[in-house]
Amino acid sequence: MSLILIVEDNEKNLKLVRDVLQVKGYQTLEAGTAEDGIRIAREQSPDLVLMDIQLPGMNGIEALKALRADSATAAIPVIAITASVMQQDRQQIMRAGFDGFIEKPVNLRNLLDTVQQAVTGRKA
Repeated sequence: MSLILIVEDNEKNLKLVRDVLQVKGYQTLEAGTAEDGIRIAREQSPDLVLMDIQLPGMNGIEALKALRADSATAAIPVIAITASVMQQDRQQIMRAGFDGFIEKPVNLRNLLDTVQQAVTGRKA
């Protein structure tokens, strides 16, 4: 089963995403900051990272750059999760190199479809 790292500083959002993924059989790891997320990704090599953009300290875009710059984590798909739904924000996020985008509030069907596509795409 796939291992998914959730990088999210909002406890309610983290719990929602974690619980939904676990019910569907995914294993999850959690980080509340980008720095912890990068460290956990290097140590655990998850199949997918769900990355909040607005994080304390380093933001999600900076964290993505750090993951892509490290050969140990460069190939891990990273999907942005954000409440920034303005078109220019979305374009900036996708230009940064994220593999997908999930907007908040999280639509559970969209979350599961996006996660499924990301993890099956990596294993193919």
